[in-house]
Amino acid sequence: MKFTLLQVPAVDEAKISQAADSLKAATESFASLVKEDPHTAFTQLGQDALNFGLKVLIAIAIYVAGIWLIRKIKKLMKKNFARRKTDATVASFTNSAVTVLLTATLIIICISTLGVNTTSLAALLAAGGMAIGMALSGTLQNFAGGIMLLLFKPFKVGDFIDALGYSGTVSEVTIVSTKLLTTDNKVIILPNGALSSGNVVNYSIQETRRIDYHIPMEHGTDAEKLIEAINAIIAQESRVNDSFVAMEDLDKDSIQFVIKLWVKSEDYWPVFHAFYQNLYTGLIAQGFNFAANRLEINNNERQNNNI
Repeated sequence: MKFTLLQVPAVDEAKISQAADSLKAATESFASLVKEDPHTAFTQLGQDALNFGLKVLIAIAIYVAGIWLIRKIKKLMKKNFARRKTDATVASFTNSAVTVLLTATLIIICISTLGVNTTSLAALLAAGGMAIGMALSGTLQNFAGGIMLLLFKPFKVGDFIDALGYSGTVSEVTIVSTKLLTTDNKVIILPNGALSSGNVVNYSIQETRRIDYHIPMEHGTDAEKLIEAINAIIAQESRVNDSFVAMEDLDKDSIQFVIKLWVKSEDYWPVFHAFYQNLYTGLIAQGFNFAANRLEINNNERQNNNI
């Protein structure tokens, strides 16, 4: 593994020295004024403190008003997205990005109100840009991954997906992460960077899905009558769009039949469980028997057991 030394921009010693000299001169000037005219010195100090306090109050008021305004903007955006029927994934990502941008702008305005030179602040951030970039490399990767998800749309809010070893319904897509709601009501947060570069199985992207059943029946089962009985049970399920039933395999223990049902994606699990129950009860009621594993014991083993 190779390590790269982080190069931090050189510090301008002249500016630091100038700032130190200015501070020293201001301190000496105030001390001299205190000796000559204490009343004027402390009056000026109180006025400066009062001015700074007013700036603090104004900055707090701006911050509170800004937060209120940001929330209003978010609500308006949500209403606008809902009215235009915008894709939920795009709406969620846009809301998250706009919130971060507006919050950062509000903080800069508040700092500027306090009298801090924002130009110097920007220069300081630029000087530490490389260090910040290295520290936030994972976050930037997730942000880029969010952009990729937004552009290529491998899934959207409401889709049931399988990704990074987790399965669930996509509930929210932010600028850095995606939230999944599992079937047992757990929230899984996945980073967009890994999600955009990993394998994603989307179970909701197609209108229909296929359910497969593999049914083992005992030897001697009338195949034609069994297939006819299964088709009759399928006909009672209105949510099935198409079906296929056939003998699939034959071994020493059973005769294997395969049943394939095509249903709407949202009906997959309801039909999956309901048809299993209907199939079991329907076939048993008509006298069909499911196969059971056979245990064969040879004569030598029997004799040894009798001894």
